[in-house]
Amino acid sequence: MIADILPAGVVAAESFGPPGDGKLFPAEAAAIATADPVRRAEFAAGRAVARAALARMGVAAGPVLPGQAGEPRWPDGVVGSITHCAGYRACAVAPARGMAAIGIDAEPCLTLADGLLAAVAGAAERAWLAELGAASPGMPWDRLLFSAKESVYKAWYVYTGRRPVLQSVTIQISAAGTFAAGLPHDRGAAPGSGRPAAARAAAPPPARVTGRWLVGGGLIVTALTVPR
Repeated sequence: MIADILPAGVVAAESFGPPGDGKLFPAEAAAIATADPVRRAEFAAGRAVARAALARMGVAAGPVLPGQAGEPRWPDGVVGSITHCAGYRACAVAPARGMAAIGIDAEPCLTLADGLLAAVAGAAERAWLAELGAASPGMPWDRLLFSAKESVYKAWYVYTGRRPVLQSVTIQISAAGTFAAGLPHDRGAAPGSGRPAAARAAAPPPARVTGRWLVGGGLIVTALTVPR
C-alpha cells in the first residue's frame, strides 16, 4: 500500500494485522525496556518491517535504535521513516546519496477526535477542509490533513534537526491524491551534534514540498520525500 505513493528509488515494507512478537536486537530491547507491553509490541513490529525494507536494499540486519526524539537511527548511508497504527505498520528507506529525507504516516480512516483539528490546523486549512468535505462528504479530510502533517514533521526533523509546531506547517490537499506543504519561515538548520546525520549533510530545506496520499482498507497513508 505505502509503496504505491513512494517514488522510484525508495524501498518499502509493510505488514497488516496484530503486531505479533517480533524479535529485537539486545540494544533495541534495552532502549524500550521501560515501555509498556503494547508499546514494545508496536516497536518490535516496526523494526521487523524496517529490517525487511533494509534487506531489500541489501543492507545487513542490525539494531535500529531510537534517537533523541524517538526517530529511527538508520545505518550510515540510509535515510528512512517508520509508521504504525492499529493493524498496520510500514517502513520506507532509500540511499542517502539520492534522498535527503523521508516521512511516512498511517492513520485509521476516521475523523479526528473533538478539539484536535483546532490544535493542528490554521484558519486557511480549515476552510480548505470545509470545501473538500462539501465536494466529497464521508471522507475524513481532517484525519488526512493530520497524517500529512505527521509525514512532513518526520521529514522536517530528519532534514533539519528541528521539531516544527504542526500549526506552522500549512497543508493544502488535492482530491487527486497529492498534498503540498508550506514549511515554517525559519528554515535554518538546527545546531548541535544531536541532529540526525542526514540533517547535518543537507542543504537548507525548501519553502514548499509535495507529497502523496492514499486511502484503502480502512487506512489513510501519506508520504513525503525530499530528494537531494
